[in-house]
Amino acid sequence: MGQFFSNFYPPKTNWLPDQIPDQTGKVAIVTGGNTGIGFATCRHLLEHNTRVYLAARSPAKAEEAIQHLKDLTKKEDIHFLQLDLADLPTVKKAVDEFRTKEKRLDMLFNSGGVMLPPKSMLTAQGYDLQFGTNTLGHGVFTFFLLPVLLETAKETGDVRVVNTSSVAHDFAPKGGIVWDQVKDGPAREKAWNYWEAYASSKFGNVLFSKDGKELVRRYADEGIVSISLNPGAIRTDLQRYLKSKPVQAWIMDKLLYPLEPYGPLTQLYAGTAPEAKSLSGKYLIPWARVGVEGPDTGDVEQAKKLWALIEEEAGKL
Repeated sequence: MGQFFSNFYPPKTNWLPDQIPDQTGKVAIVTGGNTGIGFATCRHLLEHNTRVYLAARSPAKAEEAIQHLKDLTKKEDIHFLQLDLADLPTVKKAVDEFRTKEKRLDMLFNSGGVMLPPKSMLTAQGYDLQFGTNTLGHGVFTFFLLPVLLETAKETGDVRVVNTSSVAHDFAPKGGIVWDQVKDGPAREKAWNYWEAYASSKFGNVLFSKDGKELVRRYADEGIVSISLNPGAIRTDLQRYLKSKPVQAWIMDKLLYPLEPYGPLTQLYAGTAPEAKSLSGKYLIPWARVGVEGPDTGDVEQAKKLWALIEEEAGKL
């Protein structure tokens, strides 16, 4: 219970984004970079000389964000990568496009996401929009980027895969992922709950990154540092679907911190701080502290099942 309250009322941070080392020569992808935590992450990476690929679905919104970032930072090395995490063929297409432009990838920030959309919203492949975007879409994106991540790790010994989860993962249903509800069908139609579905998708982000599980088990020895985190209760566009739930929106608003400087802080620490290289498989909580993830994230069989689904969907593309 102590950590739960500490997630919402964390102690003063000892680390701020101005402590990011110079990133000259490094390349990063930030999903959901056109808004919220992703946008703020792009800003600080740019300010420290990273070449940034802002991955987003809408070209118009992305280009507007890129121009804003250029104006804010007086830097030019930011580029649009069209990515729709809710449509897996476009995920593969985005990776193919990136590979035509870059030979390296030092940091992958899987920070895009969706929270509490209407039940009727599904991915192009028929998955629940939250699971399909937050968990599966990012999983397939990371899977296809593994070759360039591994190539970079051979040179540097340190590439970062940062998966933005949430304190909500602690409230996932027993077992974490309810597999008969991740895709549209009778079970989902009967029992789906929007909060549980969101929590389950964020559980998947932790499961994907956790120490001893598939990404870490397979690739930690090859230089891939995989970290999941709760960025904190931050006021962003992620809460847009709460407008139809006024009581919950009011409660949530009272708990939220401003985007700057807090929003990107923990994931920037995970992705750039030299000392975070030793945190592969760990789960971070606000602000840039090692925390304890939910107990069911230790389920080896769930981790294998998630990885198998990622491989299965990737194999179709």
